[in-house]
Amino acid sequence: MKPNIFSCNNAAQVECLIDKYFTNIKGEYHLEQKPIKSSKDNAETIEHKVWDREPEPATISGLALALGFNSRQEFYNYVQQGRFSQAVKQGVLRVEAGYEVHLHQNTTGAMFALKNMGWNEKHEPLQATPETGNTLKVEIVNSGPPPAGNEKDVKL
Repeated sequence: MKPNIFSCNNAAQVECLIDKYFTNIKGEYHLEQKPIKSSKDNAETIEHKVWDREPEPATISGLALALGFNSRQEFYNYVQQGRFSQAVKQGVLRVEAGYEVHLHQNTTGAMFALKNMGWNEKHEPLQATPETGNTLKVEIVNSGPPPAGNEKDVKL
């Protein structure tokens, strides 16, 4: 029987299962020697990565399956009140971190996933504290030459 969270006796074992999930999704590959086309005698080669199992993105559902849960609801209930919920929360945070990275590449899908994880687009206004008060002081500092009024004023 495959180890799962329900067979774990301590948080370290749960963390090990989570680490195995993240290692597994990196995929597997081997290196092969590939001849360089520009080489006249084909004696020169370079190492070429050949995927045996393609990498896949980290997902909450994938993490839940790897830990032995039968549903997302069962997983979320465990995150709230399970014996090793702190370790599982760190695993969830690792998945969220992956989505944050993807915000720089494909914002739509990552934003959708993060919203479903409780993130929102609302910008909370900073609350005034006695140290900061409610006054905003703006100082304009001129640096460099003044901007040109038009193209004819620009000297090359």
